[in-house]
Amino acid sequence: MIDQEGIQLSAHNLMELHVESLFSHDQNKRLRTINEPWPGEAAAPKFFLGRTIEGTNICRFRYDVPAVLIEKLERLSVDELIPRDFHTKPKHFEEYMKLLEGERFTMGPCYLIPNEVTPELKVVSITPENITDYLLDGFEWLTSEIDYVQPCIALLEGRRVVSICRSVRITSRAHEAGLETLTGFRGRGYAAAVVAGWAVAVRELGNIPLYSTFWDNIASQSVARKLGMRFYAVNFTIM
Repeated sequence: MIDQEGIQLSAHNLMELHVESLFSHDQNKRLRTINEPWPGEAAAPKFFLGRTIEGTNICRFRYDVPAVLIEKLERLSVDELIPRDFHTKPKHFEEYMKLLEGERFTMGPCYLIPNEVTPELKVVSITPENITDYLLDGFEWLTSEIDYVQPCIALLEGRRVVSICRSVRITSRAHEAGLETLTGFRGRGYAAAVVAGWAVAVRELGNIPLYSTFWDNIASQSVARKLGMRFYAVNFTIM
């Protein structure tokens, strides 16, 4: 994939963009907080592992993980296998959980949205200036977020917003998608349309549109397939 500056992006490059968009880091590249664009700070996970389809891995550790543990975790991570199936846990899953006394983990596929993707249905841009023009039944919370999650692309039924995709992690180079569709309006292609519209808007800003989800979110994965997204890695975190 070629980015906006004409630079070829490998799966490893994309994973670097992904982790940088997910979390804030200190000067030592230690994780500090989840990089949510709205006010407030939620703690980052203790451990992040990104396994790319090229066979390279990226590890990041929260600032309070002891150095002795980091050394052990790094030794294990270099022995990880290339992810062929994003449902498969890391090779050293049990060791990671034990060393970090993990309470829970997350895992899922990471995708790049292709340049050629465009929405097949009509979508609109929701902004702080026009949000009051639309009915937000089921999306009332969007009013408090709208200043921070631009671009925000929606599909309407009449004047009612029924599906949205907005930027929920933002850096100077990449945005991560946040997708929501009201239950009664799923299965109609609305999610794919708003994601495609969002990707177009992100690229118009000169940024790279990234999409990731959980290993068991079948609906979200179907959106990725429908839009022909490029699968480049599996992410894994321990809380």
